[in-house]
Amino acid sequence: MTDVSPPPVRVLVADDQPLVRAGLSTMLGTEPGVEVVGQAADGTTAVELARSLRPDVVCMDIRMPGTDGITATRALCGPDVPNPIPVLVLTTFDVDEYLFGALEAGASGFLLKDAEPAALVDAVRSVAAGQGTLANALTRRVLRELVSRRRTQPVTAARASELLTPRELDILLLLAQGMSNEEIARELVLEVSTVKSHLARMMPKLNVRSRLQAVVWAYQNGVVDVGR
Repeated sequence: MTDVSPPPVRVLVADDQPLVRAGLSTMLGTEPGVEVVGQAADGTTAVELARSLRPDVVCMDIRMPGTDGITATRALCGPDVPNPIPVLVLTTFDVDEYLFGALEAGASGFLLKDAEPAALVDAVRSVAAGQGTLANALTRRVLRELVSRRRTQPVTAARASELLTPRELDILLLLAQGMSNEEIARELVLEVSTVKSHLARMMPKLNVRSRLQAVVWAYQNGVVDVGR
């Protein structure tokens, strides 16, 4: 019986610096199971190419001429986009303004460009799988900032238990601890497929499109304490 390999993760690279764009494309393109299907030097081109090529992930720079990366991200995966394309934001700027702007625009991940190549590849695969990613060095600061910025939310922690089933709430709490589907399944003694089914039903209830956004929702609404 012939083994059938999974299709490659198709990636579009958007960066206004030719050397950076070429370097990222070469690095990702030589990785087994990853295919770079296009390159863009600005946000407008990135949106046009992404809509025509439908990649699995767009690696998006933030500071680009014309349409910036956050605006382009919102056009590709914002709350009102019917068929969103996952975006992994890459930047040299470790600035909260960009980070929160990217997350609010619908990005599934955020990574600094000085990350190790292996971390970038892992992030691309994670975003393509719908898991999202956030640079480890930023995670704690991000969560603290989300809590400090918290406003009255449409759904509060008190209503979360009404919105979600007990099992969905269990999964959300474990998700916020950084557990994978497999780890959640082991913890709750469930099939991995069952965990995925719960996630698929839970995310629309929270009005989120990725695991990362679900975790952000949990912290924003006080379902999870940042100290945990």
